[in-house]
This record gives sequence, C-alpha cells and structure tokens, in this order.
Amino acid sequence: MSCGCNNNSKEELMKKIMAYRFAVIDISLFLDTHPCDEKALKLHNEYLCELKEAIEKYENEYGPLSIETEMNSWKWVEDKWPWEKEVN
Repeated sequence: MSCGCNNNSKEELMKKIMAYRFAVIDISLFLDTHPCDEKALKLHNEYLCELKEAIEKYENEYGPLSIETEMNSWKWVEDKWPWEKEVN
C-alpha cells in the first residue's frame, strides 16, 4: 500500500479518513495484546501513513478537522462542519 491520496471529492476523502482512523484504532487494540505481531505493526504503520496524508489533503483543500490544526484565522467555523452532509 502506498502513502498517497488520489483526487477525491470532499465526501470521499472524509470517508477515507474515517476508515483509516478506524483501522488504526482497531489494529492498535490488537497490538495491545499481540505486541510482537510484525504483520499487524506493519499494517498499522501503513494505515497511519495513509491517514496522515488523507487528513493533510483534506485540511489543505477544505479546512481543519480538529482544534489541534494550526490556522491563520478562526473563520473556519463559518463554513459547514466536516460531518454536515451537503444538500444537492
């Protein structure tokens, strides 16, 4: 698995972020009881890389996802929240 994001819509990118976040947490829980599992550790690191890149891509295109993200202004609260589905 490579660390790279294709051009995705906002919704697709958010779904990707949620899926990778779930996978990272799930594998982390597995590693709590199987700390020597090299395959799981490698998969965790690959998904973490994908998650970080997807978050970076989302934030560069659509704005911050969390309060920990560095910002130049506080106007991001005026836009739709990331979980608000756009109406066509």
